[in-house]
Amino acid sequence: MIRTVMFISLPLLLMSCANEPIVDRRGVDEAQYQGDLAECRSYAYQVDTIGETGKAAAIGVAIGASVGAILGDSHDAEQGAGVGAVAGGVRGFRKAEHRKEKVLYRCLKSRGYRVFG
Repeated sequence: MIRTVMFISLPLLLMSCANEPIVDRRGVDEAQYQGDLAECRSYAYQVDTIGETGKAAAIGVAIGASVGAILGDSHDAEQGAGVGAVAGGVRGFRKAEHRKEKVLYRCLKSRGYRVFG
């Protein structure tokens, strides 16, 4: 089960990066923008994607195992735990990536950039 969870979760973790912001650059000093973007990204990367994914996966394991045990036997509980881990991990990953994106966009907006999205 752990191997399955890692096999499915690893690609998600490798894709861990906020979407590229769409910014109106008309009249913007490009060097200043690149510096601000780098600093805002450093704030966004402080969101703990791995930690949030792990917490959500652990909750998914507990819920999945419980449902599996209620509906069947120990084998069903194990399968439920695996499904719950993957579902919870994906949900946690997506939530963390969304937070990361919001941090990046808000940071750029607070510096006066027009950010779309």
